[in-house]
Amino acid sequence: MRDRSRKIYRRLVRMYPDAECSLDFENAWQLLVATILSAQSTDANVNEVTPRLFERFAGPEDLANAKRNEIEELIHSTGFFRQKAKAIQTTALAVVREHGGVVPDTMEELVELQGVGRKTANVVLGNAMGRPAGVVVDTHVRRVSSRLGFTAHDDPVKIERDLMELFSKRTWVRLSHLLIAHGRAICQARRPLCEQCRLSDLCPSSRV
Repeated sequence: MRDRSRKIYRRLVRMYPDAECSLDFENAWQLLVATILSAQSTDANVNEVTPRLFERFAGPEDLANAKRNEIEELIHSTGFFRQKAKAIQTTALAVVREHGGVVPDTMEELVELQGVGRKTANVVLGNAMGRPAGVVVDTHVRRVSSRLGFTAHDDPVKIERDLMELFSKRTWVRLSHLLIAHGRAICQARRPLCEQCRLSDLCPSSRV
């Protein structure tokens, strides 16, 4: 299994050499907010919203003191804007009051923030801080990992654990980007393009 997994990883690197976080950010705070906003939305949509949001509210203190309706107006197009506005403002307050305005750099502290689960914490730790604590498991990673036989589980936490055991820590951040890229391009939800897939000889789910 490990040998096959390493082969798949190396091939994915060749297939998607530019795979990286698709959310635009300049620091950990911006990525934290962007990731919360990305729930039930596209990264492209979030990237259209965040420049205006961060221009108006530069950091957590500004956002913590903002009027809720102003936040809602700026993030409206991401969907569920009322819940998201509440989540990012509550998070901003916690970052200011409990962490001196600095985004915490541990999984334990991050998941205590409003609207922040393991997936969001992994995104921030791995991509903004260079401190991977696990593997980001979104819908693409979940689907592709199952089809490639990396996991037999459906629960994201168990999938993450399986991936962490299969792959070395130095690959965790890039692995999620590679699996997401493959899920978008080839291993799509409704009909995977197995005929075009360069992993078909290594994939137990291939229809080729």
